[in-house]
Amino acid sequence: MMKPLAACSLYTFVDTGYLRGRDPVTVAAELCEGGADIVQLRAKDLAPKEIAIIAAKILNVTEQAGVWLVINDHPQIARDIGAPMVHLGQEDFFEVVISPTPGQAFGLSSHAPEQAVRAITASPAYIAIGPVYATPTKASAKAVTLEYVRWATASVRIPWFAIGGINLQNLDDVLAAGATRICVVSAILNSPDIRRACQEIRRRLSSAPLQ
Repeated sequence: MMKPLAACSLYTFVDTGYLRGRDPVTVAAELCEGGADIVQLRAKDLAPKEIAIIAAKILNVTEQAGVWLVINDHPQIARDIGAPMVHLGQEDFFEVVISPTPGQAFGLSSHAPEQAVRAITASPAYIAIGPVYATPTKASAKAVTLEYVRWATASVRIPWFAIGGINLQNLDDVLAAGATRICVVSAILNSPDIRRACQEIRRRLSSAPLQ
């Protein structure tokens, strides 16, 4: 049984750009064992057919663990395999018009207060606030800094997750700025022990009461 999204604090990723030959299903299991509340499958380098096959296998893992599975960029794949949520970028949602299928829960990225305000009008389940720090995951994106996190703390009333370059060295600063939910990609996936990296971040997060 998945916990309510508002009670989730650690959002993790199976990003195929960071697997370095590791099995994505095994990585998903390690994230779940490490305490992830949410796992997103992000596979920018794979064809939709390949993504669907991997996503279905990961869904078996996340369902058993009571963890949300989010499919990045592909609402129809999420619908076809029964994944509970999809994540879309602002440009995809508002400009290219890649839309969730009817009744599908979705999250949206945002990189500035005006984007957050626009995203909220679309009634997403959550929004992402970032990238807080420069990150190779989004090399072309300018860091929004902790100022945007502070703005979200004061202004956003739906679940939101700080994202971008967050690791154990800067996590306390992100929490001090008011974040209580975070997304972590490279700090976990670049670790030789994914489960342990996840557990360490989870322990640090436990000191931040959810908004």
